[in-house]
Amino acid sequence: MTSKNSVIYQLDGKPSIKQAIPLGLQHILAMFVGNVTPLIIIANVVNMSLADKTALIQCTMFVSGIATLMQCYNFGPFGARLPIVMGTSFGFVPVLTVIGTKYGYEAILGSCLIGAIVEILFGKSMSSLRKYFTPVVTGTVVLAMGISLLPTGIKYFAGGAGADDFGSLSNLALGTIVLLTVLFLNQYTKGITKLSSILIGLIVGYIVAIPMGKVDFTSLSTVNIMSIPTPFKFGFEFHLDAIIAVAATFIVSGVETVGDITAIAHSGIGRDATDKEISGGVMADGLGSLVSSIFGVLPNTSFGQNVGIIAMTKVINRNIVGVGACILILAAIFPKFGAIISLMPSSVLGGASISMFAMIAVSGIKLIASEPLNERNSTIVALAIGIGVGVSFVPGVFASLPESIQLIFGDSGLVLVALIAVILNIILPKEKENTDLEVGIV
Repeated sequence: MTSKNSVIYQLDGKPSIKQAIPLGLQHILAMFVGNVTPLIIIANVVNMSLADKTALIQCTMFVSGIATLMQCYNFGPFGARLPIVMGTSFGFVPVLTVIGTKYGYEAILGSCLIGAIVEILFGKSMSSLRKYFTPVVTGTVVLAMGISLLPTGIKYFAGGAGADDFGSLSNLALGTIVLLTVLFLNQYTKGITKLSSILIGLIVGYIVAIPMGKVDFTSLSTVNIMSIPTPFKFGFEFHLDAIIAVAATFIVSGVETVGDITAIAHSGIGRDATDKEISGGVMADGLGSLVSSIFGVLPNTSFGQNVGIIAMTKVINRNIVGVGACILILAAIFPKFGAIISLMPSSVLGGASISMFAMIAVSGIKLIASEPLNERNSTIVALAIGIGVGVSFVPGVFASLPESIQLIFGDSGLVLVALIAVILNIILPKEKENTDLEVGIV
């Protein structure tokens, strides 16, 4: 099964259900909490009722499953036909928080609806724009993405931001157990245990957390056995400043997706992503987000956690991720299933997330290193990371700028990273082939 000729290492191979379910479930467990957390944050900002919040969490899982299937198998020109897991984007949280506070939830959905169309058009133009997204540019964005996710992983590891027992010894111990389990299985075992190291680590952590009193099953009695997600639960409002800010964030989300697709193709298949894969993937990003708006939930994008899993396991089979997407849809239709997963303590997820997020950063480094790291390329990486990631460590750095600018740049710094990398890649002169004279120039 673990031979590199196995179908699980083939993009279009057809694995058995015995292979596909645990490996697909691994992808879903890795992204599950991150998938619903942005919605919970925004729902709290707009003071949404518990009933509405519960219904939208269900819709979030449903739309993520549909969007993931679209990426794996494509819908016309939409989809990369790669093992891309789609989920609710954290990158939109800062801008949507401001919009929700200023205009309300309907304005969030209206701006996301228009922004999704902008991303579809952006994806359709990728064949002519791709020359601006060289491995150095996309690698820099992927590297920044991995770095920006690490604080989230550490917060999970310590118990989750805002938790009463944040940083407690029990949370740190639980996260460490998961991390060591994943590390041991990944490095010292073979076969299904190596490939499912993250899944097994999460299960071990979940089981250990129960006697520690960190899992409360009492809420399961209030969850319906079966429920169908419904669209158009909320209306739409359109405000120009909100639309501009969200559209800009969608473009950056598209650039992140380009980076994820590039990283999957590079680290999983060992080749460059094709124009069709990149264009289809970004367009599916937009279409998935358009469907999200219809179902009243936040924009979808490719999930970096799952890029990290592929980088760790080299399991590139898209049918495995397709099975994972079906699990997501079932979790939406049968809420008790999703509720059991949602009870997973944050520290358990953090123990697995740290290595996955770090692997995303490593994938970015590999992409950057696939081109000569000459003075020009080094400057692009240094300035984009230095400024873009640097400002994310200093909240309020744009406080004196107009609110519209703050909306666009948010707190993550990824907008700046992408913008700086693309602009520098366009304006900096190309370096000539090294000569004996040029080698000595620093």
